[in-house]
Amino acid sequence: MQGTLDPGGTVALEGNARQRFYDSRGYGRPTGGDGLELASVEAAHLLQRGDLDGVVADGDELGFRAFLARTGVVLEFVVYKDLRDRGFYLSPAREDHPDDADFVVYPRGSGPWDDEVAYRVRVVGERESLPARALGDVTLAIVDEDGDLTYFETATDVPGGTLDADPPTDLEGTLLADRVLVWEPPEALYEGHFYGQRLYGRTADAGPLQLSLVEAASLARRGSLTVMDADGDREVGEAGVTARGRDVEGERFDRRLRTYAALRGAGGVPKSGFKFGADFRVYESFSTVSDLSHSDSLVRVVPRDHTTFPRDLSLDVRLAGGVRKRMVFALTGANGGIDWLSVARLTP
Repeated sequence: MQGTLDPGGTVALEGNARQRFYDSRGYGRPTGGDGLELASVEAAHLLQRGDLDGVVADGDELGFRAFLARTGVVLEFVVYKDLRDRGFYLSPAREDHPDDADFVVYPRGSGPWDDEVAYRVRVVGERESLPARALGDVTLAIVDEDGDLTYFETATDVPGGTLDADPPTDLEGTLLADRVLVWEPPEALYEGHFYGQRLYGRTADAGPLQLSLVEAASLARRGSLTVMDADGDREVGEAGVTARGRDVEGERFDRRLRTYAALRGAGGVPKSGFKFGADFRVYESFSTVSDLSHSDSLVRVVPRDHTTFPRDLSLDVRLAGGVRKRMVFALTGANGGIDWLSVARLTP
């Protein structure tokens, strides 16, 4: 059977094409009667399998090699064939599907005649830039320079947690360098809410707490913490702590502070993610520090217009997965809003 390539890049099949390819194996889109319309990548796959004898374009009959060169769907073909080999039926996304996906993948045993969708897949080359805001609820199929495939699942999950109690109040601290010291903290501040770190070390069971600037600014904003200058004779308050934060790390401090407050507000317990190359590590299940388990997520704070690359994304996801955590990006806007994006390795 031969197809005909039209100027729009689709391939028309006549004869018993619908029964042979669509009804039995989920290729193409019926055009009425027994006719079928194939996307270029579907036609390429059928040519490679030998199910099509050729495709006619401008009077020339193209085999697989010439067709692939003419249409340029190499990356799409790599992904399409891989998913077909894994036992999935899939359809190229057309005008009735969102623009952020290249393929709609159906659950095993289902096809384009069913309503259920397993994955919405976007094909990405290793060197292609990725606007973070365009991700979420789509699976990335990344084709590297060797032609190997890596799948990443992206979602817009909002981090949450189990801590729903308010922290202690009437706290007093001193602003020193890039942190605030609370000299006589109530036990619940550290043990029950995991604010700060023991000044005398992890083995200490009492004594002063050193708060990060984001922790101190957040508590001061809640009205829980009074912050004094180093001499102890002038209150600097939230404004003073925030100003020190901006001196230390510029406008990034404001974005980190908003993210920290949002995570705390959702019941999570964020702590420094420095050891993991992130802004925060987040404990989503928390009762006390004494019963502390491993953190659940790593959070990187970025501007809302942040653009990443597959290689950088792979580094973040690989690191998070290696320490059994979820990688989350907080996309912070100028208006104070936050869009959440989580990314994880996926094996379809």
